Amino acid sequence: MGVADLGLPVDVPSTALFTDHYELTMLQAALKARTAGRRSVFEVFTRRLPDGRRYGVVGGTGRVLDAVENFRFDADVLGFLRERRVVDEPTLEWLADYRFGGDVWGYPEGEVYFPGSPIMRVEGSFGECVLLETVILSILNHDSAIAAAASRMASAAGGRPLIEMGARRTHELAAVAASRAAYLGGFTSTSDLAAGFRYNIPTVGTSAHAFTLLHDSERDAFQAQVDSLGPDTTLLVDTYDVTEAVRTAVEIAGPELGSVRIDSGDLLLVAHRVRQQLDELGARDTKIIVTSDLDEYAIASLAAAPVDAYGVGTQLVTGSGHPTASMVYKLVARAETGDAGAPLVPVAKKSTGGKTSIGGRKWAARRLDAHGVAEAEVVGTGPVPDRLAGRQLLVELVKGGEVVAREPLDAARDRHAAARANLPLSATQLSRGEPVLPTEYVHTGSGS
Repeated sequence: MGVADLGLPVDVPSTALFTDHYELTMLQAALKARTAGRRSVFEVFTRRLPDGRRYGVVGGTGRVLDAVENFRFDADVLGFLRERRVVDEPTLEWLADYRFGGDVWGYPEGEVYFPGSPIMRVEGSFGECVLLETVILSILNHDSAIAAAASRMASAAGGRPLIEMGARRTHELAAVAASRAAYLGGFTSTSDLAAGFRYNIPTVGTSAHAFTLLHDSERDAFQAQVDSLGPDTTLLVDTYDVTEAVRTAVEIAGPELGSVRIDSGDLLLVAHRVRQQLDELGARDTKIIVTSDLDEYAIASLAAAPVDAYGVGTQLVTGSGHPTASMVYKLVARAETGDAGAPLVPVAKKSTGGKTSIGGRKWAARRLDAHGVAEAEVVGTGPVPDRLAGRQLLVELVKGGEVVAREPLDAARDRHAAARANLPLSATQLSRGEPVLPTEYVHTGSGS
């Protein structure tokens, strides 16, 4: 069963109400002014990366495509809008027939981005495009924040497996999206069965402290778990005394014991002691998994420890201190008139306060140095220079209202690993710094 067969993991019949009230009132006013049909170009970008981050990660594109397909105003939704008098009857009639029929271009999921990168471009009539603003930003801001945190943690882990286990630390539906974004960013598995069901992410898990406390002794708990799950299971060894627990675990499971999990204490010190004890008991192949409020900094601090895998929860699903990517959705060009084929003119917000934007339909390309390493993000309007034509970043996602770029999650995961590897080495540094690539703006002549 594929993702498309499962539908969206929400208890509403459409995504149309995943929007803000003013999107619909803007539509009503534009319909009355006869400007709703003007061809328009909206772009998603961020003005800055979270403080100290070197790059961003595009996450949630696949979910955006699902949301656009399911953006429908059915009878129940229209009834709600009518009852609340959100918009007038002519607008409700327009919404009843709503189907996005425009085009969407964007950075493919898993790609990295920088300040000013045109992460997604939505083109069509003003009316059909403006309605998608909130749901697109909701998905991209959340998933990109989680994917970026996951990417940093994956870099810090240095190839050791990472388990996503943050479902109990966030909203139940956000947990599924977070698990997907974490897998995209480099995590290898999740504890969340809903994420496994919806996105085919490997799921793992064995027992918690409650299972040990249920039994009359730790030995009884370990014996019950091994009898049920086999010696290759993971035994949680920090409920009482870690040294005694490790000894008991090996006595019961033998040297074939799969793993032990440590969830508290000085993880660096305890991991070294447990590794030595396991080796002395003959369980040299038994792995050590550590959990307990880890983030990328804690993971990096354990780089020299005999740790085989990490379980991460709270810090991951909250973006490791940055729960949003601060993306915005801005009108950058619109037709001079409502006539079909009317030329586009650039538009931009010019107010002070750091919230300005750059008008015109953008393209983006990544310039490489002589060694094939990325050295700049080039964003421009007008024709793409020949030297950058083969390095363009935006791909077609939706054409004439039809999704044309749906792909397996593993494809986006692999793309991210390749994109991160193509950045300068300083991209993986955890110390605070500026974006690892500068963003250069160019205008190459006519066109908007």
